[in-house]
Amino acid sequence: MDPTEERSHSKKQKDYVNMLSYTCDSEYGIPRRCASGGRIIDEVRVKQEYDTQPGKRFFTCANHEADGFHYRQPWVIGVQEQIESLTKRLEEAEQLLNLIPSLKNQIETLEASGLTRQVDRLTAEVYNLTVQVADLEKLCFE
Repeated sequence: MDPTEERSHSKKQKDYVNMLSYTCDSEYGIPRRCASGGRIIDEVRVKQEYDTQPGKRFFTCANHEADGFHYRQPWVIGVQEQIESLTKRLEEAEQLLNLIPSLKNQIETLEASGLTRQVDRLTAEVYNLTVQVADLEKLCFE
């Protein structure tokens, strides 16, 4: 094999391995689109003689092939991962909400002492926290 062809082949191999890992890494929660660009369908396994779990549900790519580039994820796992993700976001939002009263108290004490520069900084921080809380609420409760 000539060096140019060998280099081209190794690049293709590397791209293939990278695509497989990207696909595996992206399978978290309820998928919206497959890495191949295909839409996700809700598939229910039909009863077969050897099947111990008939009716098991999957999130499956409409173009599914057993090559590792298309999604076929058990429904239960996807929903469980999505719930864990939303729970984590909700906990982060609660932490941010708990910080707001203490920041407001700091602003009031600083305003009383006349330190306007720090007041402006803390006001901006409170505003940023409220924007983050609003964004997290939108994500969590969509």
